[in-house]
Amino acid sequence: MSKMVVIAYETADKAVEVRSKLRRLQKEQAIDIDEMLVAIKDDDGEVSLLQSYKAIPAAGSRHGFWNTLVGLILVDPTLSMARLERPSAISGALAEVGVDEGFVKDLAASFLSGSSVLFCLIRDAAAPEKVFAELRGTGGRVLETTLNHEEEERLQAALRAAS
Repeated sequence: MSKMVVIAYETADKAVEVRSKLRRLQKEQAIDIDEMLVAIKDDDGEVSLLQSYKAIPAAGSRHGFWNTLVGLILVDPTLSMARLERPSAISGALAEVGVDEGFVKDLAASFLSGSSVLFCLIRDAAAPEKVFAELRGTGGRVLETTLNHEEEERLQAALRAAS
């Protein structure tokens, strides 16, 4: 089963940079990534999405998850909630796939103009130390993960460490 990791960055280009590093690590077989999505909010508040995924039959169901998450939370959460008669239906639907309300609020608060967010579904990390070394000092804050507590702490420490 894939593990989800969501990392927020203060600059618009950082998530794209980290995604490139992860792609290279995947080619080196240090990590096996199902799908990655970068969301960028420019200085005018416009959101751009850059999605990459493996072309496998099961991918379709995950695209629905990404599109729902991004559309309801990142693009315009206030408008999306206002259009629905029962906003709790959104949080309920996202909770069913493991996305809690605290994460939704944290993500919306972190996604400011001029920032970016990297969403990653990781199937396996064959060489986690190599991945952590490559991500060392890239900054960012882990917003949500299905990694265990120790793995999450190691990832956050790598992101914060001076390069």
